[in-house]
Amino acid sequence: MNSILKAIGELQGFQTLKEQINGDQQIESLSLSRAARLPVAAALLEDTQRSILLITHRADRALTLVDELALWVPDTLRMYFAEPSGLFYENVAWGERTRRERLMVLSHLAAQQIPGGKKPLSPALIISSARALMARSMPKREFLKATKSLRAGQVVEPAELASQLVEKGYESASTVVIPGQFARRGGIFDIWPPQAEHPTRLDFFGDEIESFRHFDPASQRTTQEHKELLVPPAREFLRTRFETLELDEGGKLSEFHIPLLHPSPAGLLDYLPKDTLVLLDDWETIEDSISEQEQQAVSLRKDYISDESIPENFPIPYLSLEVIQEGLEGNQTVELGPVADIQANKLTSAFRPGQRFGGRLKPLMDRLAQFYDHGEEVTVISRQAARLQELWQESVIETDDQAPRFIQGSLAEGFELNVGEGPRMHLLSDGEIFGWSRPQPRQRPQVKREAPESLYAEFSINELVVHIDHGIGRFKGLVTREIEGIDHEYLCVEYADGDQLYVPIHQADRLTKYVGAKGHRPLLNRLGGMQWKQVKSRVKAAVEDVAEELLELYAKRQISEGHTYNPDTQWQRELEASFPYIETADQLRVINEVKGDMEIARPMDRLICGDVGYGKTEVALRAAFKAVMDGRQVALLVPTTILAQQHYNTFRQRLAAFPAEVEMLSRFRTPQEQREILYQMAQGAIDIIIGTHRLIQPDVEFKNLGLLIIDEEQRFGVTHKEFLKQMRTEVDVLTMTATPIPRTLYMALTGVRDISTINTPPEERLPIRTHVGPYSGKIVRQAILRELERGGQVFFVHNRVQTIEAMRNRLARIVPEARIGVAHGQMPEKELSERMRDFTGHDIDVLLTTTIIESGLDIPNANTLIIDRADTFGLAQLYQLRGRVGRGAMRAYAYFFRHPQRLPSEEGRKRLDTIAENTQLGSGFSIAMRDLEIRGAGDILGTRQHGHIAAVGYHLYTRLLAQAVKQVRDRGGLAGDQVAASISLIHPMINVDLPMAVTIPEHYVPDKTMRLRLYRRLADIHELDGIEALHEEFEDRFGEPPKPVLNMFYQLRVKLLAEKAGLESVTLENRQIALRFPNLPEGTPPRQYPSMANVRTSKNTVWVPQTEEWQAHLVDVLETLGEQSEKELVLQ
Repeated sequence: MNSILKAIGELQGFQTLKEQINGDQQIESLSLSRAARLPVAAALLEDTQRSILLITHRADRALTLVDELALWVPDTLRMYFAEPSGLFYENVAWGERTRRERLMVLSHLAAQQIPGGKKPLSPALIISSARALMARSMPKREFLKATKSLRAGQVVEPAELASQLVEKGYESASTVVIPGQFARRGGIFDIWPPQAEHPTRLDFFGDEIESFRHFDPASQRTTQEHKELLVPPAREFLRTRFETLELDEGGKLSEFHIPLLHPSPAGLLDYLPKDTLVLLDDWETIEDSISEQEQQAVSLRKDYISDESIPENFPIPYLSLEVIQEGLEGNQTVELGPVADIQANKLTSAFRPGQRFGGRLKPLMDRLAQFYDHGEEVTVISRQAARLQELWQESVIETDDQAPRFIQGSLAEGFELNVGEGPRMHLLSDGEIFGWSRPQPRQRPQVKREAPESLYAEFSINELVVHIDHGIGRFKGLVTREIEGIDHEYLCVEYADGDQLYVPIHQADRLTKYVGAKGHRPLLNRLGGMQWKQVKSRVKAAVEDVAEELLELYAKRQISEGHTYNPDTQWQRELEASFPYIETADQLRVINEVKGDMEIARPMDRLICGDVGYGKTEVALRAAFKAVMDGRQVALLVPTTILAQQHYNTFRQRLAAFPAEVEMLSRFRTPQEQREILYQMAQGAIDIIIGTHRLIQPDVEFKNLGLLIIDEEQRFGVTHKEFLKQMRTEVDVLTMTATPIPRTLYMALTGVRDISTINTPPEERLPIRTHVGPYSGKIVRQAILRELERGGQVFFVHNRVQTIEAMRNRLARIVPEARIGVAHGQMPEKELSERMRDFTGHDIDVLLTTTIIESGLDIPNANTLIIDRADTFGLAQLYQLRGRVGRGAMRAYAYFFRHPQRLPSEEGRKRLDTIAENTQLGSGFSIAMRDLEIRGAGDILGTRQHGHIAAVGYHLYTRLLAQAVKQVRDRGGLAGDQVAASISLIHPMINVDLPMAVTIPEHYVPDKTMRLRLYRRLADIHELDGIEALHEEFEDRFGEPPKPVLNMFYQLRVKLLAEKAGLESVTLENRQIALRFPNLPEGTPPRQYPSMANVRTSKNTVWVPQTEEWQAHLVDVLETLGEQSEKELVLQ
């Protein structure tokens, strides 16, 4: 791309423009085409070495420009100034990512202007939409005053620093996991400034900062050291005067309060250094956008004042067009567009639209050859770059440095550049080559968070828990008790009749959170009763049956003969390189697991579980292409016609450059078309067929079927499932489901069921903002207007066909600005297909529809979902519907409305509460657990297991299942249970009671929830290496461990050594340490070891004297006994 920028820089028109800029002259609009604007901006950045602010009319255009900039100036700092989440006057807090992206820009600009701040080494290019420019922020002078630079050796009182951070909008937390938080623990201070990629840990010595170290928010472990830290405000307001405000019931400040907290209007333009060059993408559309939003805001203000949402004197929360025009006058401004006259000036006339080929690759190659023969430079930017380069090499006899260059990437459109006397230059994109262009998604910095399952397994006070040995009780919290003058901390559990059990912290692994089955409310067990033992015995027998059955099926497949696929071809690698997104680590792992199955002889039967929108389709596409490369046919079976159409479009688009024939069989095809497709399939002329249950009718024949892919098998009927079960013994089968499979269940089944899980969301994905409440025409209007304002589209779900036209008329009255289309399953096939095509092509703004959109539909431009009477839908259905939005880089919104007058049923209310609470990415797991049909377990294990899950709780059930699988595999002499063993199997209980204070003191870790989490982690350690690793983590996160914590690590070491030696308990009795065995092994203690010199035995006990050095001596004795135990096992 450098050669194109260089050529633009040498154009006479560009030289004239540069002279005008350097001479600070008035510059007329350049009237550049859309394709020419970004390369001209990039050339100006390179040539002038001045920072640039590029303003465009809408957020979607701004995001496209940010992404495309990476191709033009990959080494330049590129920043996006995000627009507010809500409408002006709407009382909603801005999202974490919106805040962060805005504050990154403001902090970057502030850093150059504060005393001692870092001056940038190179210029930056900031891109903003008109609406982002309108949004008010705190005045620059206040932002600069609140921005602090910290350095090693600086004296700062920690309490004062904490107070300042709260004032700047930072949130105090026990653990720092997201930007804008801080945590203080003794001499350690964690801060995550909003502009920083990583959080930082400050080590204090008294009031002096000793060091700065980055740390990983997921593991909390430090990484690299650095010398200083810039700490700007974490919000665009200061909390200094919040006491004067009348807040809502929640009492929380949000960006809604900016105009009240900071009455002086200020915005991004006020922060710009004087030498910043401002480029306007198209001033006419920017001006129109600002005017439209002002008009809309005036209308909203009247509505909000009339319903008393805001007072009449509420300040205007945005900058007007007049204020923005005044702000622009402070910097040199260049209008890049609009296109008026292509001959307007010499720079404009140098750019011409590129030739379009509409997916016809032979004419494309012929044209590239002509360019090559004439010595004209060609650059091709495409997602199919590798395949196109291969086609080029096949079509020419020889090639050299003047040959076309093929670059993997995405541009909205290309151009032809006339460089005067020299040969022309050509830039081709997928828009010219294939007739389509979808912007490259943004790889935004992701905040690592703990897996939702690990959080869900935690329990809090008064929640039900299950003790392996005593049954279901109620957790009452951590309790400190003094025994013989020594403090010990316990987990207190209440049982029937008010009895209490004090569980030592080293036995915390014997407690799990109780998660049962829908509608089941268990009774508390009695301490010492027989009921729990009987229940546990029944469940153990049941899980052993499940393990045996699964293992039998697994063994049958092991001996079946299937097709062995060849390793990946060059075309396979090229297809995968054309994937327009950044694969997650989970996606890559699952793809490799599927390919591994296909490349061995036995038939594949793999289940892929991944939340909605996590990239299962891409896994299926790559597997399908691999099968086609081996000359095999592929059938993709989906539950709905709309989903079949979408998959068909996706496969056709992705495989356009390859000789793979893709067809669709559904009711969208006429009977004549269906007959022709069936004939072609039988002849082997179709490689990939995508269809609904029509695919498994008796008249369907394949010539050479190799792979069957099933999307959401649970949505097919019993007869269909029987047919699919038979297919599993004949061809490779890949099943995909959005039903979350908890990791613990997945791990428990390792070695008897092939399951792959995709647990991480794509990089650019944002959590969906969810609103639950009574139906409101005002909120519907706001939601639709907000989406239309940013160029997006809306799904409106109304699940009654009889009244859908009446709802259409109502919507037309509420939002006359919107183009509304209706789609439902009772429409004629042709009309439904056309309606969906209109929506996909953005000829419709709002799709008023039934639940036919529920499964797998992927329209990235549709980012608002509205559901009427949501309380009548099932929880899983609501979650699937919400998964239709938020599939791109834009923030998505979901509105779940109930009847405005009638209260929902108790069950309906609970479902709505659950969907409102679970908005984080990957929350499908939490929803499945909360709905407690335990759908994942039922799909894999069968519904008969639900009662057993209810009896002992989900977490204990999976541990018992893992144990049973391991035992069954051991009995069958099958290897490969290492992964299953990595979940916490049930270890024998060992009582360790030694004369030492064993606790995590409050002054060391003040947060009780954190202490409980740490106790559970300690108790889950079953290898000595884990103790050392956790010791290092404690020191890293909390500072030097006090004596009771060191005692805790020692006690855990004793417990693990005792377990290895086969002991029941290690306790203090009569000033001696008693080591009790169930049965004392013969020859214990082995006298030949020095450590055994002072040790004596009686019955089943080994006695170790409590001397001054008893702790070291005890470890030596336990290690010796452990070695003896190992030798005996070897001899057996």
